[in-house]
Amino acid sequence: MGFKMGIVGLPNVGKSTLFNALTRTAAAQAANFPFCTIEPNVGEVAVPDARLDKLAAIAGSRQTIPTRMTFVDIAGLVKGASRGEGLGNQFLANIREVDAIAHVLRCFEDGDVTHVEGRVDPVADAEVIETELMLADLDSVEKRRTGLVRKLKGGDKDAVQADRLLAQAQAALEDGKPARTVAVDADDAKAWRMLQLLTAKPVLYVCNVDEAHAATGNAFSEQVARMAADQGAAAVVISARIEEEISQLDDDEAAMFLQEMGLEEAGLDRLIRAGHDLLRLETFFTVGPKEARAWTIPAGTPAPRAAGVIHGDFERGFIRAETIAYDDFIANGGEQGAKEAGKMRAEGKAYVVRDGDVLHFLSNT
Repeated sequence: MGFKMGIVGLPNVGKSTLFNALTRTAAAQAANFPFCTIEPNVGEVAVPDARLDKLAAIAGSRQTIPTRMTFVDIAGLVKGASRGEGLGNQFLANIREVDAIAHVLRCFEDGDVTHVEGRVDPVADAEVIETELMLADLDSVEKRRTGLVRKLKGGDKDAVQADRLLAQAQAALEDGKPARTVAVDADDAKAWRMLQLLTAKPVLYVCNVDEAHAATGNAFSEQVARMAADQGAAAVVISARIEEEISQLDDDEAAMFLQEMGLEEAGLDRLIRAGHDLLRLETFFTVGPKEARAWTIPAGTPAPRAAGVIHGDFERGFIRAETIAYDDFIANGGEQGAKEAGKMRAEGKAYVVRDGDVLHFLSNT
């Protein structure tokens, strides 16, 4: 599985420019006026992973298939969106469908690019968006609790659980805190996710800086980093303009360009890695002469469920997983060498897959 990240932000912060660069398409119109993105744009990109290429080279795989990430470019929100201002609640609904939110913040000065609030203040911008999402959540919570009254009187267990969780969310929201600050027990985790609260989603702050500060960041991005640290959130520094330029180059030209800019890697790589960390995702591999393939799973996934990512029948008929750690596969020149060195393990249903595992699943289907 991959994951879906929604790109949100106020108008004219570079959100659509970043989307265009990340997906290498011109699907999202980047223009200097609010609401240039009228419909949410969806694009998929391959997740770069140097380990996959090394595995494929050793195994002589004819094809490499990376895992993929889906980006959703959601049109710019403005103050009052929760009350229908700007393009209103239709975009709040789009956010409910993503796994995480990449909140793009303008961290650059440019007199030619207007700001909807008439100033450059990324922390204030973040507060505007967060406030609108919290107001939308609060409205949703209040309506849903009212709708549960009849079921609560009837003693419906699911309704009791939902109302209890909604009450916790409501208390946080009324205190000016997002729903993700609520501590949820493991037994309630599934029901909590089913509530689909906007502010329960993990947030990654993306500081869009000018080209000159792409490698070092600037005073604006430092403000965002402090805000993120206070929230226990993450932040990355990216120049959407640079990413747009890189997206038009071939691999060798892109590498030279990055070197000239003093950058060790493209912003896409940093964004994906931060997104993986945000959602606690890991990668395992299947390797053979036909293909080497990467698969994404949540951290803590047991082997049968990982097998199910490939095919549901593999999970239902799971027998065992022949497992080689990535480093052992590389150090011993592939599967046969790892076997001979005693580095291949037979793992059962209780095994928790680790990041980088090279797996072969055996099933009775």
